[in-house]
Amino acid sequence: MNVDGIIRSATLLFVLLNPFLLSVYLLDAFRRLDAATFTAVMLRGAAISTGVFLLFGWLGEDVFRDVLQVRFASFLVFGGVIFLLVGVRFVFQGPQAVELLRGEPEHVAGSVAMPFMVGPGTINASILAGYRLPFPDAALAIVSAVLATAVIVIALKRVYDWVKERNERLVSRYVDLCGRISALIIGTFAVEMIFLGVEQWLQSNGSPT
Repeated sequence: MNVDGIIRSATLLFVLLNPFLLSVYLLDAFRRLDAATFTAVMLRGAAISTGVFLLFGWLGEDVFRDVLQVRFASFLVFGGVIFLLVGVRFVFQGPQAVELLRGEPEHVAGSVAMPFMVGPGTINASILAGYRLPFPDAALAIVSAVLATAVIVIALKRVYDWVKERNERLVSRYVDLCGRISALIIGTFAVEMIFLGVEQWLQSNGSPT
């Protein structure tokens, strides 16, 4: 078992999942759902995300080349552009840049997984985990990162319920500050994804000397 590799892969995925920014994204669910319902919704969303990550960790870039018939570099560039737009909007607009969840609680789990937890950055991290590690080790890294994210978000929901009753202004400041700081990380990783995609494209086509 490659413990160092597992820790590195799990840390990268955890940073990209970003439970603190995820809590901002889920603020509407924080407000509308009680703690027990939110916990169930979050765990279902985490299970959906884990399944997707394990699939990409197992199949790797072959999904893009053999199934979708596109280059992985294209995915990196496009995903980086999306991440960059989200990061820039969040820096200048704050939490209003993220569309808050709507709909009935039974539909929230899929919304938690697909628009935010399962994104270009997290899929890329899952593929990298599968590339660097044997699949059992990669799977352990993926499950650990998603589980840690879910536990922290659930804990933040309980903290939110407790603080909201005492200081609504403090909650608003946390949401705005956490979102803007996290947006800087998202934007930085987005630029790195674009660079990686361009580098892979140049290598596959023979970069000029």
